[in-house]
Amino acid sequence: MPESTCFWINGRLLPEREAVIPVSDHGLLYGDGVFEGIRFYHRTPFRLSAHLQRLADSCKAIRLALPYTLAQLTDAVDEIVAAFPEENGYLRLMVTRGSGPMGLDPAGCKQASVILIATRLEMVHPELRSEGIRLIIASTRRLPADGLDPRIKSLNYLNHILARMEATQAGAQEAVLLNTQGRVAEGSAENIFIVHNGQLATPRPVDGALAGITRGVILELAAELGIPVREAPLTPYDLYTADECFLSGTGAELIPVREVGGRPLHHCPGPVFSALASAFQEQVADACQPLHCKPKETLS
Repeated sequence: MPESTCFWINGRLLPEREAVIPVSDHGLLYGDGVFEGIRFYHRTPFRLSAHLQRLADSCKAIRLALPYTLAQLTDAVDEIVAAFPEENGYLRLMVTRGSGPMGLDPAGCKQASVILIATRLEMVHPELRSEGIRLIIASTRRLPADGLDPRIKSLNYLNHILARMEATQAGAQEAVLLNTQGRVAEGSAENIFIVHNGQLATPRPVDGALAGITRGVILELAAELGIPVREAPLTPYDLYTADECFLSGTGAELIPVREVGGRPLHHCPGPVFSALASAFQEQVADACQPLHCKPKETLS
């Protein structure tokens, strides 16, 4: 972790050497838990209420009792952001099932753990963000919705990790996962958009796409800018023949794509991407005004 990383566990800011959980935590043993990734700019979290509501919904979906109210989690986020030595950063908010006896039954886990990590995050090199990245279509498939609903932001990312490993081995920066019907779901860590004949399109959650917070912002901005947009089933053919393609996510923000499966796209970055990226930055700047506050002393 970078030296500036801060940790908050179950109500306390902690130095890294003390930021630990028991090895019997079911989040570690079985990936039993949920999380949110949250960006903050000028010490102001972007779309925090939407992230916290999605976290609460994920907890409900897996019958995980959230031990803090959303107001208390907001205070925790404010506390760790104030302790972070930089104005801009990334938060990982996790809720694990907690410590319990060995075995899949979580009934013995009496108390969930809540973990916050504040750190720097650079998803891609600035040069790649400017020029665009290369995608492959991964052989690893997105888990089907009847196995695990994609709206649950689970701690278990093993199939996404395998897909990203495929991309790295192929010399690409990211992989696209298809669902079991061969339709486009999402990237290993981002939502995906294409532009064809001036129309913006993105996969539906029912096809395996996470209902991303940044994805939702892009849909809002497209409507405001008069860009035709639809949520629709997409196939690799739609990616290969797109005029533009880009990825979106809290960590990624917006990243243009220059090549899919060895096929260069017509525009990268294209005019639709450029308009949306500019509007996104304006919205972030408007929502996250500089507070000119002095950070608290960092933990030693």
